[in-house]
Amino acid sequence: MLKAVIFDFDGVIADSEPLHCQAFLDVLPAFGIKMTRQQYYEKYLGYSDAECIDALSTDFDVDLNEETSTRLMQQKMARFEELARGQNCILDGIGEFVAMLQKKAIRLAICSGAFRSDIDLILDGTGLAKSFEVIVTAEDVRWGKPHPEGYMTTLVRLNAQGLNIEAEECAVIEDSFWGLDAARKAGMKCVAVSNTYPAQELVNHADLVVDRLDHITWEQLQSLQKKSH
Repeated sequence: MLKAVIFDFDGVIADSEPLHCQAFLDVLPAFGIKMTRQQYYEKYLGYSDAECIDALSTDFDVDLNEETSTRLMQQKMARFEELARGQNCILDGIGEFVAMLQKKAIRLAICSGAFRSDIDLILDGTGLAKSFEVIVTAEDVRWGKPHPEGYMTTLVRLNAQGLNIEAEECAVIEDSFWGLDAARKAGMKCVAVSNTYPAQELVNHADLVVDRLDHITWEQLQSLQKKSH
């Protein structure tokens, strides 16, 4: 039986991936890195900021020591806040989907590679923030997606509230290969939403692929429990 739905954030709840990409594109040249938008979406989208910076340092053969990496991350975060402030990034259909799940008494959580401050900034004033019992972010884990640590941590924190939810009783909503693979490794059901990548590229990574979340029926969610990875 389905008991919990865990959402990725960027590209699932909020159309914020373009803002993260632009923030990196704006600050990286000063550090000797000339990444393209295409490169970001092909390779770096699924990383946390710290993992992205480490990978960029290696891929572009630019030596970034700890102090320089920290400065780069701070500048990227500040630029992201500038781009996101005052914008309504919430994707269409999210409110309706969340309301449907709440009516069915499904527990809701977020597991994201973003920083908590980024999530709070975008959720502020939307009415959605109180819908999620647990929010796990980049600050809460050692390993980012596709490692399953984030989803496993989310389940532990849900169950710390006196619940008794098994991994297979959770459905994860993701938009990227990295996130879907993390959810699968955690033993959870996988729903892909084609906000970032075409449906045909996601179909082999998910139990269900949809174009927007309010198109998912309760019957489809229940049927996930009958599918095995």
